[in-house]
Amino acid sequence: MDEEKEPRPGEPKTQRRGKQDRSSAGDPVRTLELLWRVSGATPVRGPKQRSSVDAVVAAGIELADAEGIGALTMRAVATKLGLTPMATYTYVPGKAELIDLMVDKVYGEMDRADLADLPWRDRVTTIAAENRAMLARHPWVAYLPTTRPPLGPGMAAKYDHELRAFEGLGLDDVTMDASVTYVLGFVTSVARIAIDTARAASDSAMSDHQWWERAAPLLAQVFDAERFPVGARVGAAAGQTHDSAYSADHAYEFGLARVLDGLAQLIENP
Repeated sequence: MDEEKEPRPGEPKTQRRGKQDRSSAGDPVRTLELLWRVSGATPVRGPKQRSSVDAVVAAGIELADAEGIGALTMRAVATKLGLTPMATYTYVPGKAELIDLMVDKVYGEMDRADLADLPWRDRVTTIAAENRAMLARHPWVAYLPTTRPPLGPGMAAKYDHELRAFEGLGLDDVTMDASVTYVLGFVTSVARIAIDTARAASDSAMSDHQWWERAAPLLAQVFDAERFPVGARVGAAAGQTHDSAYSADHAYEFGLARVLDGLAQLIENP
């Protein structure tokens, strides 16, 4: 049974991350048995079952979507399902395994467009957009370490689909894998900008425009544009364009074009 980590003083609930809040933190064999629904994988101890593994996973995703991964506990999932905490463990052995099941479920439900007849740039643009949409729906995934990805059916389908964006382009297998990692790393980093912007607005009850308007009078007194001339000029231009310090949409569009240009050096100029 997993232990719930107590928050540090002043740490927001949605920002807490316990020692198990990453992929593949549980027992790998038990996790894989559950991911692939191997016969007999579900624990059988405890009260008579009134729910299912799928229901526990769905409840976990709903909690994480609404309140962040820090709100995810086996007790919270049990409450959502109308079960006792002990009963929840008859479906999933702990939070670590539950997180892997949640990630794989989210991956399995992603939209996957037909890439077969698209030019390679459109293929890569498509898988980038699919991942961006998934992270917008499930922001907690953007902050969950997945260096040991949950190797379930959802992950397998996602990975195979994304590799097809680079299939037939003359790249070796290791370079294809690295190219997927490169694209998805960019998408995740920009998704975090959008998520953090939304959180800042929610936490402060102010839009970026309102926040800068409030800060502007004091900044005008303390910021020396002559001392930092390039930063002052460029920051003012960007702020006026985006009505904020950053624009996630602009960062995505600008960055994806650079990602595609970089990949073109491998694909079009081998």
